[in-house]
Amino acid sequence: MLRRLALLLALLLPALPAFGQAWPDRPVRLVVPYAAGGATDVGARVLAEALGQVLPQPVVVENRVGGAGMIAAEFVARAAPDGHTILFNNTAHAVLRVVVPNAAIDPIRQLLPTVILSEMPMVMLVANSFPAADGRAFIAAVRAAPGRYDFGSTGGGGTLGMAALLFRRTAGLEMNEIPYRGGAPATLDLAAGRIALVFDVALTAFQTAKGGQARAFAVTSPERSPAAPEVPTWREIGVDAEMLVWQALFLPAGTPAPVRAALHAAVARVQQTEAVKRKWTELGVDRVLALSPEESERYVAREVERWEALMR
Repeated sequence: MLRRLALLLALLLPALPAFGQAWPDRPVRLVVPYAAGGATDVGARVLAEALGQVLPQPVVVENRVGGAGMIAAEFVARAAPDGHTILFNNTAHAVLRVVVPNAAIDPIRQLLPTVILSEMPMVMLVANSFPAADGRAFIAAVRAAPGRYDFGSTGGGGTLGMAALLFRRTAGLEMNEIPYRGGAPATLDLAAGRIALVFDVALTAFQTAKGGQARAFAVTSPERSPAAPEVPTWREIGVDAEMLVWQALFLPAGTPAPVRAALHAAVARVQQTEAVKRKWTELGVDRVLALSPEESERYVAREVERWEALMR
């Protein structure tokens, strides 16, 4: 009887799920919804390089651009739930269902937030030619001339458009949206004085301001950014709102808890190192994080509830 039981176990074991095996057992793909060179892509490469030094397998960044981020989201959602295909996305993930309402997947239900990695502000950039010396004066000028001034955004639920929407709704401003294919061409038109306003992530926005191409009138975070402590917050210029751009890792629904825990543990390990913290800071990040899967789920749920209501 014992010999028969041993034989039966030997036959069954190869067919059992490999969830108990060490993760990862092959290269890991970190899928980014945006083109190479942007802030999200750069952040993904910082993390991939760091993880590659502590994991037994390499971590490769893969850019799958299009559909306001839905192409990458669908690719990961349909991948095997074994932790080897991971979505690296930002705050724009919270509005995917509104921006792409007829998608083949539900990115909120079919992707599990597993680690919140960072938080950074958006920066309110105003054209040098605009007749206002600070944020309060800018708001007063725009309010006095509804529909006269233009702002640039990437449309489609991107963080530039999200910040501009929240700003205009909260401040009660009527402006014209000018869509661009990316933050860089919008900033070029801002520098040329063709538009009045652009919101950009801290990484590139502070470079733009320090280079004299535009003026930084405010950050969207609740506190001033260590990267530019001279720039006031939204609330300091009279805008009763805040916005933090976060970056996070998502896994396909059904990924086992031990795999999610292993990914979180690896990320937490590298996020604690001074080298990685320094790289994040250079990207304009205010807070370097490694929230647990449970904390990350609650965090994203709050963001989805907030942003979907605003976008709708």
